Amino acid sequence: MATSLAEINVIPLVDVMLVLLIIFMVTAPMLQRGIEINLPTSRRAAQVSEERVFVTVPLSYRENHVVQIGNERIRVEVLEERMRQSMLGKNEKEVFLRSDGGIFVQELVDVMGHLKAAGVERVGIVAKLPGER
Repeated sequence: MATSLAEINVIPLVDVMLVLLIIFMVTAPMLQRGIEINLPTSRRAAQVSEERVFVTVPLSYRENHVVQIGNERIRVEVLEERMRQSMLGKNEKEVFLRSDGGIFVQELVDVMGHLKAAGVERVGIVAKLPGER
């Protein structure tokens, strides 16, 4: 009596699947390219990046609680309202915080708390490299 083997040969199936996998791996990065366009030019185009807002905390902050927004010196109690007003029309609500090296971290965190309460989403701390002036 002869019995027939009714098993599926999986080796050709695996070969086909590996070839398909390689084809998809090669073509997938090509499908992710964007469309190349030439943007129109205008003499009155709006700037994409907005003017940066700097808040400076001087060493005298300990005695008088005065910070500086740009060139304007204000008391820290008024900082929230001023920042809220200056952030109204901006897309990116970010502020760069500069402080004297002698300022304690707690004082810096207090100023950052006032900025966050004013609606500032990101606060960057400005530092300089060693040897920079």
